[in-house]
Amino acid sequence: MENANNVQIKDDKFIGNMSRAEFMSGFWRSCGLQGCFNYERQQGIGFGYAMIPHLRRIYKDDEDGFKEALKRHITFFNITPQMTTFVQGVTVAMEEEASQNKEFDTASINSVKTALMGPLSGIGDSIFWGTLRTIGLGVGLSFCMQGNILGPILFLLIHNIPAWYVRYKGLDIGYVKGMSFLESATEGGMIDTFSTAAKFLGATVVGSMISSMINFSTTLTLNMGNYQTLSIQSVLDSIAPKLLPLGLAFICFFMVRKGKKTTTIMLILFIVGFILAWIEGLPMFAPAAA
Repeated sequence: MENANNVQIKDDKFIGNMSRAEFMSGFWRSCGLQGCFNYERQQGIGFGYAMIPHLRRIYKDDEDGFKEALKRHITFFNITPQMTTFVQGVTVAMEEEASQNKEFDTASINSVKTALMGPLSGIGDSIFWGTLRTIGLGVGLSFCMQGNILGPILFLLIHNIPAWYVRYKGLDIGYVKGMSFLESATEGGMIDTFSTAAKFLGATVVGSMISSMINFSTTLTLNMGNYQTLSIQSVLDSIAPKLLPLGLAFICFFMVRKGKKTTTIMLILFIVGFILAWIEGLPMFAPAAA
């Protein structure tokens, strides 16, 4: 824009009524979502902290309005951390409306936040914890097993690049398009389709990790007499390759579902490994002498 003297003046607006400084401040503050996590409000204080720059602008001439708005946003809140900025953007847009329209029902702001927590957490958990982290681990571990420094680097990149992008764009989309974006995505079936595809992809990666990274086999050989032997591993391979790693993975998964601690499972595997090694060394399982 230009003033009366034709001097170029930089417009401070970045997105809607937000300046770039406010946008980036809200974005960076969202990273502290779980900084004050507690069992009463969970991520509520972190969400309120991220909202402060926006509320300072919206209620700059209304200190009481600022305090009331801040109280609204330190109540119970819980969501996949990477998805929080979408809710943050929607909330900013609603707070702007509340500050301009005295008849606006401010209770609806927390109602919308609560309604968004469930579906967005389902999407976020499927994508970031169920898919990207699993893929990152699969790729990273394959390099680590070869002693390659790219292992941890690739894991961090595969998981964090999409996470940071979604966190950044979430604030933009939530503020500008808000509920209309989520409604169109839900009605069109895009969210369900994407979530299902993410779950299948994650399961596929886990399956490939089981077959390629779990090294579990047996040398047990039964002496059948007349110098004939039967290799247990050959029998298992004829039924299904990598059957032992698959069985071990399911046993560990079963113990996790039963609430066993990771250290307890590792100790059990350690003891079972020693027992199996001792059994394999018994004379009855040694190959028959020629």
